[in-house]
Amino acid sequence: MGTIHYPSASEAETQTRILKAAQKLFANRGYAGTTTRDLAHASGIAEGTLFRHFENKKSILVEVVTQGWVELLTDLLTELSEMGSYKAIAQVMRKRMLSFHSNSDMLRVCFMEAQFHPELRDRIQEEIVEKMMGVAEAFFQTAMDRGIYRPMNPRTVAKVFLGMFMVSGFTQGTLMPGEASPGEIKEMAEEIADIFLNGVLAKA
Repeated sequence: MGTIHYPSASEAETQTRILKAAQKLFANRGYAGTTTRDLAHASGIAEGTLFRHFENKKSILVEVVTQGWVELLTDLLTELSEMGSYKAIAQVMRKRMLSFHSNSDMLRVCFMEAQFHPELRDRIQEEIVEKMMGVAEAFFQTAMDRGIYRPMNPRTVAKVFLGMFMVSGFTQGTLMPGEASPGEIKEMAEEIADIFLNGVLAKA
């Protein structure tokens, strides 16, 4: 009876396994506390195989964060493009809060490690933040052109929105103690959207 040869996992599948394992390990142990041996073991591959897919541990860190942010950015841009009303900010915020919660490991790695690795910080700035800023700026400029938002510097408005967008992602672990219910998340999203759209001053 001949030996059965099972097909090996594709390179893409192996890379995905490595990145998922790295995200979990970096989030729990930190980048410095994780060895390439740890990464290989958690990925179910030999350590030598790890280096056939990534140049070094640093390149894995950069890819974990960049790939995670690209997914979040894609979701945000899709929501903005499909938004039925320029006033439907609360809906976007609520979805982002839920999405960020499910991506907590990636976000923890990002904010924990970016301060120690300039190349990671630079790549986030160049490939993620600038793209988010450009799309959000165009979105708000269109709303101003249509008379929905009052005339302002659209880049400043985009910065404020993205800042609140980031805060909303960490609401469950910071502003809201414990596991927030869907109702609490909806309420917080509506309050953030109300502040963004209407400010905090009482109407005269």
